[in-house]
Amino acid sequence: MKIDVLTLFPEMFDGVFGASILGKAKEKGIVSLQAVNFRNYSNNKHNTVDDYPYGGGGGMVLKPEPVFAAVEDLAVEPDIAPRVILMCPQGETFTQRKAEELSRERHLVLICGHYEGYDERIREHLVTDELSIGDYVLTGGEIPAMTVIDSVVRLLPGVLGNESSAVTDSYSTGLLEHPHYTRPPEFRGWTVPDVLISGHHGRIDSWRREQSLLRTLIRRPELLDKVELSKKERLWLEEQRKALRTEYETE
Repeated sequence: MKIDVLTLFPEMFDGVFGASILGKAKEKGIVSLQAVNFRNYSNNKHNTVDDYPYGGGGGMVLKPEPVFAAVEDLAVEPDIAPRVILMCPQGETFTQRKAEELSRERHLVLICGHYEGYDERIREHLVTDELSIGDYVLTGGEIPAMTVIDSVVRLLPGVLGNESSAVTDSYSTGLLEHPHYTRPPEFRGWTVPDVLISGHHGRIDSWRREQSLLRTLIRRPELLDKVELSKKERLWLEEQRKALRTEYETE
């Protein structure tokens, strides 16, 4: 996969692209990561990329010319159309499902904005997706872009040491992930659940599934509406709901 980021601050990506999982994926040749300063594509002597908005108002707006020119320069392979993603608080909320979708692409171009916003023609005639990482506003699109890239790259084959890790992550199954434990089996009087050290893989899988369902019920119950559940699981969840209501009422 090839990932290009259009940004006015490419130095922000130096550490991110060179460290941890992303750095290893880059070293292995699984992904190509590049931060491009789209100021270099400005068509005026002062290298400005923003201007005052038509109609007045506060703030500055990113001009279309340098952004279009940068994307067109990066889309050099005729048989691979890049997925052009605008990082924007107005965009679709980024999810694990979206990460999985993007991980199947060959070329991603992420555009990081600053100032008041983008010229609308960028939205209408250049980008394929608009993404937001949450209902809040940051100073620029760089940190959201890093979030998307990290989430996508870790899904690529060969990136994680354990290929099942990405499959069982929270949200990958539609549920929050089950609790994890490691050595020692007892720490300050707190013990690891017996089932996990029983060696019985069937019971371990059942326990993990139940814990995943319970954690989702408690923390993100709305996610359960989108998950395919067996009749047995639905009945078990109803019992847990009743138990939680009883516990709440007695407090």
